[in-house]
Amino acid sequence: MSQKFLAGQAIILAAGKGTRLVPLSETLPKPILRVAGTSILEHNLEQLQGIADEVFIIVGYKSDLIKKKIGNKYKKIKINYLEAKQLGTGYAAKVALPFIKNNFLLLYGDDLYDKNDLRKVIKKQSSILLKKVIDPTSFGQVLVKNGIVKEIKEKPAKQISNLVNAGVYFLDKSIFDYKIQKSERGEYEFTDYIKNFIKEKKLKFVLAENWTPISYAWNLLDANEFLLKKIKKRIKGKVEKNATIKGLVFVGKGTTIKNGSYIEGPAFIGENCEIGPNCYIRPFTAIYSNCHIGQAVEIKNSIIGEKTNIAHLSYVGDSIIGSNCNLGGGTIITNLRHDFENIKSEIRGELVDTKRKKFGAVIGDFVKTGSGTIIYPGRKIWPNKQTMPAEIVKKDLK
Repeated sequence: MSQKFLAGQAIILAAGKGTRLVPLSETLPKPILRVAGTSILEHNLEQLQGIADEVFIIVGYKSDLIKKKIGNKYKKIKINYLEAKQLGTGYAAKVALPFIKNNFLLLYGDDLYDKNDLRKVIKKQSSILLKKVIDPTSFGQVLVKNGIVKEIKEKPAKQISNLVNAGVYFLDKSIFDYKIQKSERGEYEFTDYIKNFIKEKKLKFVLAENWTPISYAWNLLDANEFLLKKIKKRIKGKVEKNATIKGLVFVGKGTTIKNGSYIEGPAFIGENCEIGPNCYIRPFTAIYSNCHIGQAVEIKNSIIGEKTNIAHLSYVGDSIIGSNCNLGGGTIITNLRHDFENIKSEIRGELVDTKRKKFGAVIGDFVKTGSGTIIYPGRKIWPNKQTMPAEIVKKDLK
């Protein structure tokens, strides 16, 4: 890439907890939750290769886990960690100000971005990444005219646009000269800098082609599907004679796919796993390292954390399961309502429409279910919880 397309410095905001992703975020900060064999933050750092040569990762909540996960393994990028209190995106971004030379690329650390979109953003000074969506009600909406941003409103009661803010900006450090106040929710918002900026200067925009927002747990399934579609077929483990692998499937070192198992890609299976015998692993499933998937288990469109055991005769559909879990034999995670209505999930005491006809459970780390447990659609189980044999989980288990 020629130098004129190099952003130089980038800021990644990764300090928040991600309260809408509980119980997963009870043990891991949102940016290092995993999809399709990688974490959100690792994916975004890969996209920054060749675009930024220095990155400031703003950390806060469980920052030690982010530092341990990411370290300094990216040879072409100098990574710096800056601590910030959880006082909002505006406060977190300004922590990097003393280290910013001039122009910088800013992106949120908890959505999936694409290198080509980032390249388009840094070709325009100053600019923002937007996305045209069918339903903008859950996002900050952006009104544009003649290629220039005119107004930004966070989830307005009356829709102003079907263009939404994707959370990527290319600016110069003078943006921080503007004074901002705490918002109604008690935080300093980066968009308030932008609102002041567009009163005096022109903010250009580009349209995203491959942005995957991750606001809720079920969005991890969207991200998982998006990345698995790009996976390369590689079989590094052992596939026994009567097992079938169909389509794009990655199987890690030390993993054994036992007789009678049927795996349909795209799918990801990590290292040192034992799959089967007679399992059915359906498309858009990611199973991480050191997992045991027992006899006659069916898994569909789900994410299974490391060191998790799913015992015989169990069904997992459209779900996210944490690490170090043990699902007892015959555990059934239901993923479809009898009335076929959209599945709702409780977030901060309110029922939120997932806009999905099929959605199973979100299970935190170190959860154990008794044999024959049945879990209703859209339910969540907090880390370290247990169910009794034949228990029916009708409400979130906190």
